Formats: sequence, structure tokens, C-alpha cells
Amino acid sequence: MQLKSSLLTFLRVLAKSGGRSAILSFAVLLSACTSLPEGIKPVRDFELQRYLGKWYEIARHDHSFERGLEQVTAQYSLLDDGGVKVINRGYNPEEQEWDEAIGKAYFVGEQNIGHLKVSFFGPFYASYVIFSLDNDNYGYAMITGPNRDYFWILARQPELEDDVLQSLLTKARDAGFDTEKLIFVNQ
Repeated sequence: MQLKSSLLTFLRVLAKSGGRSAILSFAVLLSACTSLPEGIKPVRDFELQRYLGKWYEIARHDHSFERGLEQVTAQYSLLDDGGVKVINRGYNPEEQEWDEAIGKAYFVGEQNIGHLKVSFFGPFYASYVIFSLDNDNYGYAMITGPNRDYFWILARQPELEDDVLQSLLTKARDAGFDTEKLIFVNQ
């Protein structure tokens, strides 16, 4: 979602309408950012305590906020208010420095369903949908956002066994994700 374009549209509607329809439009915009892609169902029987900790990014779709990064990890821990602290970290070899983004996440609905909303700035949230998960060991997961442009494969180790990775890629293709566009992260 192009936030800048959406905010400009919001401001235009606000100026023309005196505010009421703009507030409704903005509420619709924000709820769309935490929606599910069509046909994607978040995992059930999700256990946050087992999900917390360090994850390695195995593969992702390209986005400007991660472009060029290697050795990408996500660290999840509990916040005092029951939310989840998110620390995404990756190495930028071109600039020879580490990039880090700190955010927070909260469940969209029930806490046993893998659908959260995550924010890295202000009041703006986006979907974080865990739609495939190693239920036995919480060793790997597949994540999407509000649409299929956002896709990640995460694992507890820097590499996945090839048969596990191939199985996840097949499952992702079957769910409508373009696996040809995946970037496999140098860990």
C-alpha cells in the first residue's frame, strides 16, 4: 500500500467534505491494511509463547524497506501491555552497516489465531498473517500481509532443509503467491 498516496487522498477528501466522509474513508483504509488476502486463512491453535524469540528470514518478496539487506532476522518478545515487540534487523553490505526497525504487534482477533497487526510508525498498522506454521516445533512459518505482494518464509535456523523448503514453496504457489519473485536471503 502506498501510504503517501493514501494520505494525500485522505487529506483531499477531508478538505472537500468537512471531515465526516474522510474519517469514514480513513477508517476503511486502515481496516484494509489489517485485512486478509482473499482465500488466505491464518493458522488456528496459534501459541504466541512458542512463536516468540528469534527467526531468520529465508525468503521474501522484494520491498523497499528490506531491499539489499542480508542476514535478516526478526526478534519477537512480549510487551507489558500484552502486545509483541518486533525487532527486524538486517545487514546492508553496500553501506556496511546494520539496519534495524522496531515495531509492535497486536492480535486482530482471538489470540489463538495467527492474525496480528504490526506497526513500525505511529498509528498505522498492517496485517501480519501467519498462514502456515510448523505446528510441532514452530521451526518455520510463512507470513503474508494485507495482500499477496507481501510474503516471507521464516525459520528458527539460518537455513531450511531442501525438502522442507520445496514443500513450503509448493504450498505458497498453491496459495497464489508468485514464488518466482522470491529473494532468498544470504544468511
